[in-house]
Amino acid sequence: MNNITRYNPFNELVRFDPFLDMDDVFSKMMMRPLIREGLEMEPQIKMDVKEADDQYLIKAEIPGVKKDDIHVTVEGNRVSISAEVKKEKEEKVGERVIRSERSYGMATRSFSLADEVDQSKVQAKYTDGVLELTLPKKPGSTRKEISIS
Repeated sequence: MNNITRYNPFNELVRFDPFLDMDDVFSKMMMRPLIREGLEMEPQIKMDVKEADDQYLIKAEIPGVKKDDIHVTVEGNRVSISAEVKKEKEEKVGERVIRSERSYGMATRSFSLADEVDQSKVQAKYTDGVLELTLPKKPGSTRKEISIS
């Protein structure tokens, strides 16, 4: 049985060989694809954060996820969004299944805001793959700009 080893293009660079042709090494590296076709990227949550006088407005893109698989936690000024991402893909030719793939993963995003959030008034809405959060600022938590002398 043959041993299968993963190709590492930098192995050739680490090993010192005075007769090594560097043009050959670089041409071998250029022949290999940098990103393999068909591999899925790690799930990500893309966001927009807007601040008004009394609240923060968050829009987070989480396409293809059920709203029951999304979890939002707010603790002080820290906000965390997590979603369980499930993708299933099946290719058929007639009644014959040619390929069936599944991928599962967790996408998370955490960030801190400048002001604390009033947790009792937080609103969340999920439509068409976009999570909209309205995070009212806690009364009494004001910011003060300090002048530098």
